[in-house]
Amino acid sequence: LPFRLQLAVGAAFGRVLAMLPIGYVRVARRNLELCFPSLSLGERRALLRRHFASLGIGVVETANVWWSSNASILRLTEFCGFEHLTAALAHGRGAIVVGAHFTTMEMGARILGAVVPLNVFYRQPKNALLGSVLERNYGRFARAVIEPDDIRTLVRALRSNEVVWYAPDQSYRKKGAAMVTLFGIPAPTNTFTTRLARMTGAVVLPYFFERLPGAHGYRAVICAPLESYPSGDAVADAERFNRLLEAHIRHVPEQYLWIHRRFKGLT
Repeated sequence: LPFRLQLAVGAAFGRVLAMLPIGYVRVARRNLELCFPSLSLGERRALLRRHFASLGIGVVETANVWWSSNASILRLTEFCGFEHLTAALAHGRGAIVVGAHFTTMEMGARILGAVVPLNVFYRQPKNALLGSVLERNYGRFARAVIEPDDIRTLVRALRSNEVVWYAPDQSYRKKGAAMVTLFGIPAPTNTFTTRLARMTGAVVLPYFFERLPGAHGYRAVICAPLESYPSGDAVADAERFNRLLEAHIRHVPEQYLWIHRRFKGLT
């Protein structure tokens, strides 16, 4: 379908989901209550509807993520900050490109893989068939898909001066977790980025992606590397990233993945 029609179909699908009595709607509504208490009830309801429209578009976008050519994808994208990645690789110790779980996440990874050989640090779903489909289609644009328990391959890639992308912003309660605030709320957070940067000497660059209004495509931004990172304090490092994440969420609040139970016990 033409891009504009894809957006319309996806948004309509998402709005239908928002009207259904499903757990995802309840979780998203509660997350918005926690993170945007200053909004009125009507404003949060409108944001919830926009979020599910964005979520529906994200589902439809998967077709472009998997099957469109690099040239087609890049024609839709305004790419900013690539010079930061080039400078990071000039150090010869690899680059950790840190993103987050937005409704645009799959497209954001796809765009990055179109401009640089990319290793995706990604946990496979439990469903074997879905995992096979995802791995095959990630292989269209990624150098490799690295499982979270395959730290050796991850470190080897960085020491070979390669690029690794991953998103550490979801709820995490395993070894290396810490309670780090997001929108002022303590949330169990993965601090592995600090340890990985310390082990490899790789440069850490935040990467944020957004779907532009209308049918104007996307904007991808590789930010300047985090200075004095790692700092020696993993919690402080995670706090720094969360402040950047909050700023981007406030910029495009409907595009964050609010259906995830980020604050366990509160959603």
